Amino acid sequence: MSRLPRRRFLEESLLAASAAAGLTSWNRAFAQTRSTPKKSANERLTVCVVGIRGRGSDHLNAFIQRPDTEVAYLVDPDESIGQQRVKQVADKQGSAPKYVRDIRRALEDPGLDIVTIATPNHWHALAAIWAMQHGKHVYVEKPGSHSLGEALTCVAASRKYNRVGQIGTQCRSTRGTIEAIRFVHDGKIGEVKLARGLCYKRRKSIGPAGNYPIPPEVDYDVWSGPAPILPLTRPQFHYDWHWQRVYGNGDIGNQGPHQMDIARWGLGADRFCDWVISYGGRLGYEDAGDTANTQTAIYGFGDKTLVFEVRGLETQPLRPHPDALGAMIGVIFYGSEGYVVMDSYTHGAAFDLQGRMIAEFRGDGDHYGNFVEAVKASNPELLAADINEGCLSSGLSHLANVSYYLGKPANLDEIRSVLKELKTTEDPLATLDRVVEHLRSSPPPETVDLSKTPLTLGPLLAFDPVACKFPNNPEANRLLRREEYRKPYVIPLPEEV
Repeated sequence: MSRLPRRRFLEESLLAASAAAGLTSWNRAFAQTRSTPKKSANERLTVCVVGIRGRGSDHLNAFIQRPDTEVAYLVDPDESIGQQRVKQVADKQGSAPKYVRDIRRALEDPGLDIVTIATPNHWHALAAIWAMQHGKHVYVEKPGSHSLGEALTCVAASRKYNRVGQIGTQCRSTRGTIEAIRFVHDGKIGEVKLARGLCYKRRKSIGPAGNYPIPPEVDYDVWSGPAPILPLTRPQFHYDWHWQRVYGNGDIGNQGPHQMDIARWGLGADRFCDWVISYGGRLGYEDAGDTANTQTAIYGFGDKTLVFEVRGLETQPLRPHPDALGAMIGVIFYGSEGYVVMDSYTHGAAFDLQGRMIAEFRGDGDHYGNFVEAVKASNPELLAADINEGCLSSGLSHLANVSYYLGKPANLDEIRSVLKELKTTEDPLATLDRVVEHLRSSPPPETVDLSKTPLTLGPLLAFDPVACKFPNNPEANRLLRREEYRKPYVIPLPEEV
């Protein structure tokens, strides 16, 4: 297994961030909280899991099974799932955790060591920042933030309070992926200047927009957190928030950060992009969602290009060569002497230009275990996915959405005229043609007539990867973070953390 990647820093970017609103009074009261005392080798680390319905159940299982950790707190605004999980944890662990609706109640415990976060996206950054300000180490699921601006503050908090911060991009700890990236970096497929990330993941309609009742067991004020209090317009309260941009980031910010991370890693792109453009739409049905279910993003990194494709309707795998593996949720690296295809989290293969397999990569890993070992050593350098890596990878998803949300409906000729001017190491017109064919061939009733429901074409946006701003573009810069946060759920700027 190759050596775990070192932390990469964004100090220049953080220093360049502009000033805005200050810390809330609750934040300020704990801004200088000291680190929790170091535990002896025989003591178990105490864990608080925040968000325990979906992905959080995996967190619970991981830490319950470890002899060196104990789940001490469960946090969720939904009391029904909270009480249910208390019993489940007690049955498996032998001791019952405390359940609270509000993370602040758990953070006040000085004996708490670790906070893991599997909340909706709009809560990721604030939960992580508050936890680090209280001296806790943090494991947060991707994307780790709802916007790039929030991600920068998370990195600043980790650095200021010297807390271990791991992002849940598990492939960073997966042997199959590590070996594939080493194969690419060792030049085994020649020079690699193009990577393509894929999220071909069927997503059905979430139902018609309307005015639906808030589940009575949910504290909606706490659930909303930094977001505004809005009527519930989707039929299913849980999970489908992913497809409403006030809470989620669409699949480019949901599934996407996993494959975006691998693609960026393989390209050696250890910074944000120089420019981005995105096009797509919510196509095939009309529902309560307002994020794209079909989206292409193209990023420029000097002489390298990263392309990301989201397809939420029925589709077929993408193959770099007819004889190579097909990928649906995966990554393809295009080299001058061959291809590497990652077709799952734990498996991939390399092929020559004729499509003959020349190497295969497989193997799982222990991302939670990597995190715990870094916490025990109080050494973020041991992390496979330091919070800065998550900031960079998820940040690319956020940047694509900025372009997309600034876009306007465009016909295919208009889109082609823009794409053909891009200076990339891929053929953006060929990518567009594949997207169009996919939409036209989707089975009824989701076949898309682009003359009636055209694609949305976002602007080509130059980006300064050091200042973390769009130069001379106030409209785009306004979308780098939420314009207003609800008190007391205010996320500070990096220099105010």
